[in-house]
Amino acid sequence: MDEMQDLETLVEELKVLGDKTRLRIISLLRNQELCVCDLTEVLGISQPGVSQHMRRLRQSGLVKERRGGQWTYYSLNGENPFIGIILPMIPRIKEDEKCLLEFLEGKEKERRMLNEC
Repeated sequence: MDEMQDLETLVEELKVLGDKTRLRIISLLRNQELCVCDLTEVLGISQPGVSQHMRRLRQSGLVKERRGGQWTYYSLNGENPFIGIILPMIPRIKEDEKCLLEFLEGKEKERRMLNEC
């Protein structure tokens, strides 16, 4: 019975990964946790769109969430053995990583400016 459940889980995870946007999200989460606003900026899609993708990734067990004040932060679920198998297959998308870095640097500058006031 466990083998059949494992097979069902694998099928569900593969279905979730059959979407280019979700693969981009997995790629972006490989180094750090991110909130929906970070992903919205990099992916160029609406907040509800990103939230739907995150819901699917979370339900599949590939991604976990952490609440921090008014924000929800997402990261890869390292306890899911499938993550270790698929991550090397998902290419790093340099353009996405560059956009994320620029966005996060801008957020940090803005945060520092607000703290100085």
